[in-house]
Amino acid sequence: MKEINDFIEKWNETKTKTRQAFIELYDHLKTLEDTTLEFNARPKVSYSLRPRHNSQKNRSLFAMVDVIDDDPDERWLSVCFYGEMITDPDETGDLIPEGLLGEDGYCFDLYEYDADEIQYLKKRLSQAYENAKE
Repeated sequence: MKEINDFIEKWNETKTKTRQAFIELYDHLKTLEDTTLEFNARPKVSYSLRPRHNSQKNRSLFAMVDVIDDDPDERWLSVCFYGEMITDPDETGDLIPEGLLGEDGYCFDLYEYDADEIQYLKKRLSQAYENAKE
């Protein structure tokens, strides 16, 4: 967790408030019981937060919350899920064939803070968490 917290602390917020969006999603993930969080830092590419339910056997994660770092002044988020682990009733996600570790997934891109979109993503995270239990 120290690595994630250090990353957040050094991240300067911009007018898009994607730092705030990431913090809210991170805080939500921390509330999910029996979940471990892996953080994969690839500066100038992405910072990837990967939650895994401790009972998962076949997959190493149930979602990815990526901070895309191709421009540190305009970072944006891409939140991805395995296709069968979530529903997308508002149809705001993009179906990415073989896009999540070689499997079909849904990705939701967030370029600026949107409270409604954050709530929607939290619901998808909770849904994926529930469906990840094995």
